[in-house]
Amino acid sequence: MRRITLPVWPLLLLFNCPLAHAQRAWEVLETFQIGGQGGWDYLTVDPETHRLFVPRTTHTMVIDAQSGKIIADIPGQKNAHGVALAPAAGRGFISDGGGDGAIVVFDLKTYAAVGSLAAMPDADGIIFDSFSGQVLVVSGRGKALMSFKPDIDPKSEKIDAPIVLRGEPEFLAADAAGRVYVNLMDTHEVAVVDLRNRKVVANWPVAPGGLPVGMAIETKSDRIFIGCRGPQKLIVMSTKNGQMLADLPIGESVDAIKLLDGQVFASTAGSQLFVAAETAAGEYAMLQTVKTGEGARTMGVDPASKRIYLPTAEYETGPNGRRAQKPGTFMILVVGPSKAK
Repeated sequence: MRRITLPVWPLLLLFNCPLAHAQRAWEVLETFQIGGQGGWDYLTVDPETHRLFVPRTTHTMVIDAQSGKIIADIPGQKNAHGVALAPAAGRGFISDGGGDGAIVVFDLKTYAAVGSLAAMPDADGIIFDSFSGQVLVVSGRGKALMSFKPDIDPKSEKIDAPIVLRGEPEFLAADAAGRVYVNLMDTHEVAVVDLRNRKVVANWPVAPGGLPVGMAIETKSDRIFIGCRGPQKLIVMSTKNGQMLADLPIGESVDAIKLLDGQVFASTAGSQLFVAAETAAGEYAMLQTVKTGEGARTMGVDPASKRIYLPTAEYETGPNGRRAQKPGTFMILVVGPSKAK
């Protein structure tokens, strides 16, 4: 078992990690002041068009990733969570977890909604699986994985019968062999789903982590990377057998895990973006902790431009003593390779 648990001391780790000098450092390069109403959830990047798709509770913004300009705003959601893109079909899909649950279908050229699919309550994490050619979406309270083809007719067709899970799912990833890996928050497990036979074939514990949320997959090395909220860990797991390969400490309320050029990114609410990588010794180490913004716990990555986008806002303490978003202060932080000094 290749496991390493290290304190997060960025400078010390940068000097002691065998691959540190071969890996780039990261920093916030600019900030897009967006504004507008609503919270936010999973941000999706289209690397071909350099567009950001940002769910804002009741609407989903389309933003130019290079300038920060708002290109379109797709209305009509009750509680938007995520966006999946199927470029070959010319469509995008928004998971709407409000009410009875729905999937909003929109055109990728005009950004106009073309229909809505009935789903399950608390429709949440959503991806397009290029291997199976299906859109996959999970229902948290419904404890299910849903699927459908991207060319579905929202007026006359329905999504496939859901695959039952034994816990409440949050996010998911798919490999190139017909398997889907789903984080189950309440059971602290990863469900392994055989998509061809439409059944769960394994449930792997994420201990020493717990409450798994974010997930990313590296199919070449057969590994999934899982962000856990309690205990707060970045978990590296084998997709062959669920073996725990590494666990690293991260900050509070992680939401997203992303991969870029051999590095693993975990965005957390405490103004921290954690950057980890595999060392020459075959272990994992934390390379850097980038200071971001309060509440910047989810992100999207553009592999073409090497940019990471984190939605956040300014916060204030309300009359009830809780931190709350200041109206109209929504912004997107743009993180990229550090500029030469």
